[in-house]
Amino acid sequence: MSEQIAIIGAGAWGTALAVLFARAGKNVTLCARDAERADIIRVTRYNHRLPSAILPENLVVTAQIPAADIFLLTVPMQQLRATLPRLPGSAPVVLCCKGLETGTMLLPPEIVDNRPAAVLTGPNFAHEIAAGLPAAAVLATADAALRTALIAALKTETLRLYGSPDALGAALGGAAKNVIAIAAGVVMGAGLGENARAALITRGIVEIARLAAALGGKAETISGLSGLGDLLLTCTGPGSRNFSLGFAMGKGERLEDILAKRSAVTEGVTTAPALLARAAAAGVEMPISQAVAKLLAGEMNIPQTMAALMGRALKDE
Repeated sequence: MSEQIAIIGAGAWGTALAVLFARAGKNVTLCARDAERADIIRVTRYNHRLPSAILPENLVVTAQIPAADIFLLTVPMQQLRATLPRLPGSAPVVLCCKGLETGTMLLPPEIVDNRPAAVLTGPNFAHEIAAGLPAAAVLATADAALRTALIAALKTETLRLYGSPDALGAALGGAAKNVIAIAAGVVMGAGLGENARAALITRGIVEIARLAAALGGKAETISGLSGLGDLLLTCTGPGSRNFSLGFAMGKGERLEDILAKRSAVTEGVTTAPALLARAAAAGVEMPISQAVAKLLAGEMNIPQTMAALMGRALKDE
């Protein structure tokens, strides 16, 4: 009998994973935040957060968190700490949220302290995963046996999973790419060109890798799916919430107005200042992330931001 998988969080990503696993014949339960929403999704087999997907009949939808062999946490990053104590038993958790916790500046695997944990991350749009299009992701944990067991339980014909021992580096790549994606969106929205976007993505990888190494992760992790792969998708795909937010800002829209029109969380907005603070505490320079944080805070406008980045002291790459 296959493992019981519980996905906590019925947003687009949680729903996409639930659809993927259910179609693969796995025993999966999708847990919504309240009974009313769970009832609507269960009866209609439809979730407005992922309108392109019809939920398979074998997918269980509930507001109650069941006992499970594996918990996948797809809640927004700022809800992770409050969600963990609600999980029954001691089954491992797979962290699918991306970002840093405001206040503590901690990454997802640094928050879990009472059960086995792994990070699932990579260049994946929810609607493509739900559609069964081919994709790859990273399952990261230092526990080799747990890594092997989780990959065996979660792999499907359309989602290829690669293992990594570097959970912190994988989590950092997934968090920081949202900040760089906002910058990429600003560049394109402001009409600054493909050259500028390519340079920004490349230098973004460099500064994320520097921070990964400083925090005890591996710089090379950032060159893989959880870093470069995720960054490329998020900085070039119009379906990215962070890229589209930056694009709208580049066109001159106010941040408050953009966020007011959205129901889904744009993680890069809260991640930017936390990432910058974490980097400062580690003594790591992250000029692109700093520019994004100042832009989001209203401390600089787009011309000033570009001038600050282009005017930095010259040095070898």
